[in-house]
Amino acid sequence: MTVAEAGPLRLLLADDHAVVLEGLSAMIGRQPDMVVVAEAGNGLDAVELWRTHRPDVTLVDLRMPALDGIGVITEIRRMDATARIIVLTTYDTDEEIYQAIRAGARGYLLKDARRGEMLGAIRRVHAGETHLPPGLTAKLALRMADESLTEREHAVLVLLTDGKSNREIGSEIHIEESTVKSHLKSIFSKLHVVSRTEAVTVATRRGLIRR
Repeated sequence: MTVAEAGPLRLLLADDHAVVLEGLSAMIGRQPDMVVVAEAGNGLDAVELWRTHRPDVTLVDLRMPALDGIGVITEIRRMDATARIIVLTTYDTDEEIYQAIRAGARGYLLKDARRGEMLGAIRRVHAGETHLPPGLTAKLALRMADESLTEREHAVLVLLTDGKSNREIGSEIHIEESTVKSHLKSIFSKLHVVSRTEAVTVATRRGLIRR
């Protein structure tokens, strides 16, 4: 079946910035093989519009009100594990790339991507391929090579970022100070750092801690 016989590729756009939606819709609308069937300004609307329209490809931002991009991907993939979703965002920390791909995104694009790259990514993902720019591929590989922090280690890291002492961290999450020290040793090892300051810097850069 030819593209003409199959009809245009149907897209859902989800972004909380109206100007971004307008720009994307205008660009896609000029393509003879694509059509925007719905636009969402928050995550919950994105999920409901996906349920209604069942688009061929969905472009979703990571940071949105009501439900973030990871949540949107998770909910859509729960309805259809074959759903084709591309993250389109300004955020490129290795943690966010990792979380998006783990949730089921088939592509990851930055908003400063050239028009040709963006349109090409949409067509490739629709065809069943994946799209991840080389620079982001390297970040994803680095993130996947590292061990993940446990839930308790992440809690310690958050409090460390807040400037808490070991005693204060222990008091906050009800563990002994010696246990805090053990968690910090593990965190330093996993992040490949040697100090509290460096741990906070690396964690923030990787998107492990959001501010």
